[in-house]
Amino acid sequence: MNKFFEIKNFYIITFFISLSSIIIALYIEFFLGYEPCKLCIYQRVPYIIAIIFTFLGVSYSKNIIWLYALLLTFFSSLIISGYHVGIEKEIFKEFSGCTSDSINIIDKNELLKLLNSKVNSCKNVDFKFFGLSLATINFLLSFVIFLLIFKVIRNEKDR
Repeated sequence: MNKFFEIKNFYIITFFISLSSIIIALYIEFFLGYEPCKLCIYQRVPYIIAIIFTFLGVSYSKNIIWLYALLLTFFSSLIISGYHVGIEKEIFKEFSGCTSDSINIIDKNELLKLLNSKVNSCKNVDFKFFGLSLATINFLLSFVIFLLIFKVIRNEKDR
């Protein structure tokens, strides 16, 4: 059996991929100055959850439940990032949280507060890496990890 697909190694590698993804996203936001949209923020949540599940998986590696939890986590990441890529490619329409077009404010204080807080559109791609948006990279990464989890689960069941 390949060492990579041993459950403990897989948890450790997934932990570092998830942690690196969060650190890179924060670096791009805070040090490079690119404002994330709402979906960019939502795409971080599965990675934070994955960090917790991988930690629990390493601690309790005899229990396969953490692999199934990771499977659901990366499936949700796949859906969120796929939706974001669809918005970027104009396949899907932006939801109301991504844009300030549908805002009806009567109170001048609320309007002033809204003008001071910029709502970044989810279809605008401000940062690209090797010609790919971060949502596309996240989609591909989530897809690969999702498939690898299936392989690890199958290996664990064959034991």
